[in-house]
Amino acid sequence: MKITFLGTGTSQGIPVIACDCEVCVSQNEKDKRLRVSVLIETEKNTLVIDSGPDFRTQMLRAKVQNIDGILYTHEHKDHVAGMDDVRPFCFKHKKEIEIYAHERVLSQLRQEFHYVFDERFNYPGIPRINANTITNEPFVINNETITPIDGLHYKLQVFGFRIGDFTYITDMNSISEEEIEKVKGTKVLVLNALQKQPHISHFNLEEAIELVSKIKPNKTYFTHLSHTMGLHEIVSKELPQDIELAYDGLEINL
Repeated sequence: MKITFLGTGTSQGIPVIACDCEVCVSQNEKDKRLRVSVLIETEKNTLVIDSGPDFRTQMLRAKVQNIDGILYTHEHKDHVAGMDDVRPFCFKHKKEIEIYAHERVLSQLRQEFHYVFDERFNYPGIPRINANTITNEPFVINNETITPIDGLHYKLQVFGFRIGDFTYITDMNSISEEEIEKVKGTKVLVLNALQKQPHISHFNLEEAIELVSKIKPNKTYFTHLSHTMGLHEIVSKELPQDIELAYDGLEINL
């Protein structure tokens, strides 16, 4: 399994528009973060988790030639806004793109991208999408099992996903003990850690480290990072062993 971090930033990305803080003006490429997303390549599938507003740039930068599906964590714009940009995959491979999401998320996508789902339009240039409803139960894509991890983004239900020894959790600030048990045994964990200060809808750095201590993966990467977290180079030195800040373009192999 190969994991590529397509984006590791929060909803505004880094640099933030009109911000002149030390992170946003940093010349270190690891401080430049597109909206959060990850590419997962296994022997059976090429999957993307979330298609935010930077999806096109991310696909080009990672030189992605085809995808088997997009897994959606939730419906916020920084996670879904780029869905229209799957079109080149549809055109090149003459197929529908499979998307997997909670019914609530699919309902929102049908509103925001109504021209895609409304058969009255049937415009030849639109993306071809096949929507698959998922619940908090394992599902299968091309004989590969994906296990949803259920949590809360303040009051909004969000899915993380486990594929084999890899688990990806973003945009959460609450997860039950039952769901934590589903993550245990993971070798590589990706977890959101927005900033050092408390936040209403995301784990902060302290909370994320505490959750890692419960799950005990071999390696953890923090993602969905805000410019308020601080400089990559400095924060990295403050982290416990076996925990790192992810950065755009980082590739790992399991």
